[in-house]
Amino acid sequence: MTTDNDTDGTGSRVSDNHNLLAEQRRALILDEVRRRGGVRVNELTRRLNVSDMTVRRDLDALARQGVVEKVHGGAVPVIEASSHEPGFEAKSGLELGAKEAIGRAAAALVPPGSAIALAGGTTAFALAHHLLDVPDLTVVTNSVRVADVFQSGQRRGQNHGDNAATVVITGGVRTPSETLVGPVADRAIQSLHFDLLFLGVHGISVEAGLSTPNLAEAETNRQFVRSARRVVVIADHTKWGTVGLSSFASLEDVDTLVTDAGIPEVLREEIAEHLSDLIVAGEPPAEGTGQGA
Repeated sequence: MTTDNDTDGTGSRVSDNHNLLAEQRRALILDEVRRRGGVRVNELTRRLNVSDMTVRRDLDALARQGVVEKVHGGAVPVIEASSHEPGFEAKSGLELGAKEAIGRAAAALVPPGSAIALAGGTTAFALAHHLLDVPDLTVVTNSVRVADVFQSGQRRGQNHGDNAATVVITGGVRTPSETLVGPVADRAIQSLHFDLLFLGVHGISVEAGLSTPNLAEAETNRQFVRSARRVVVIADHTKWGTVGLSSFASLEDVDTLVTDAGIPEVLREEIAEHLSDLIVAGEPPAEGTGQGA
C-alpha cells in the first residue's frame, strides 16, 4: 500500500487510496489520465490497491461521462476541442449529487438581504433552488434557467410576499448553456455592484485559471468578476484540469472555491497552494481553514 509520501516513479505523489469512495477514486484516475496522457489498468490496480475489475468499472463509468476513451489495457483522455460548448441539457444530467451538495453548501454563504450575482450553468441552477428560502435577496443573473427557478418558486408559494427575491435579468444573446452574454449583458453588469458572485465554470486549472469555450461568455464573466466584492466559484471535481478556449480570471481572483467530496487529496493540496478558502461540500471544516460546509 502506498502512502502520501510515495511516488509513482515519475515524481508524482500518490496517496493511500484503498478506502477511497468510488467518486474520489474516479476523480484521481481522471486526473492521472489528463496529466499523463493515458493510464494502464495494471498500473491503476497497483497504485489504488484495488482489483482489476474495480478499475475497469471505474473506466467504464468515466467513459460513459465522456471524459476518457477506453483503449486496450487502459484509457486515454477524450480530446475535446477547446471551443466546444455542450448544451445545458447535455450537462444537466452529469454529477447530479455533487451539484446538489455544492448548491446546498454555497447557499449557506448567503446572508439575508444580500445583493448577489449568479452566472450561468447547471451548478448555479442547482444553487438557485437552495436560495428560494433566503429572504430579501437581490439576484442578478444572466441565466435563463436560474431566473426560471425563482419564477417557478413564486408560483409554488416559495419565495413570495415581502421577503421575495428581486430578480434582475441582464439581457443579451443566448448561448447553448442557456446563458445571456454579449454587449447588452456586459453593460448591465458594469453598472452594478454585488456582495457575492457565484460563478460556475467550464474548466479550472492552475495555469489557465477559469475558462470557457465561449468568447462572449468569457467577457461577460470578466464583468461579473470586476463587479463583485467576493467571488465564489462553484465547480464539481470533474472541472479541475479542464481548459476552455478563453480564460477570464485567474485563481488569484477567486475568494472561495466550493467543490464536492469527489476531489482527491492530491488535488486539494494543489488547490490549497493557490486558494485560501476551499469548501468541500458535505465534509466538516478542516481546523484553521475555510474548508467544509
